[in-house]
Amino acid sequence: MTLRQAAIDVWERAYAPYSNFKVGAAIRGASGAVYVGCNVENVAYPEGTCAEAGAIAAMVAAGETKLTEIYVIAGSPSPVPPCGGCRQKLAEFGAGDVPVTMATMSGAEQATTIAALLPGAFDAGHMEGN
Repeated sequence: MTLRQAAIDVWERAYAPYSNFKVGAAIRGASGAVYVGCNVENVAYPEGTCAEAGAIAAMVAAGETKLTEIYVIAGSPSPVPPCGGCRQKLAEFGAGDVPVTMATMSGAEQATTIAALLPGAFDAGHMEGN
């Protein structure tokens, strides 16, 4: 299964009764395994979970801590990038050159990298010397 198809499949299961804005994410771990996540809203809006965060949690729960590819899809007119918090989460588990594909359900795609999404990322190096 392609990352696109995995993202579409999980997008269909997103829980977005308040915004009606579904998002699906599929990531590939270093092992080659694919992990998925979808946004999950809560009536105490915005206390939900982003699709990317859900996919990362599934990867970590499976015992992996390195991702090698990301695919995010939404039912929007143009590709939607991960939010700021998810950009930082992706940077925690993926190198700057990891490819990120942002897509729409109608087939439009935009390719980028983690580094392009989060220039000047805060990383473990900033914690040294404390």
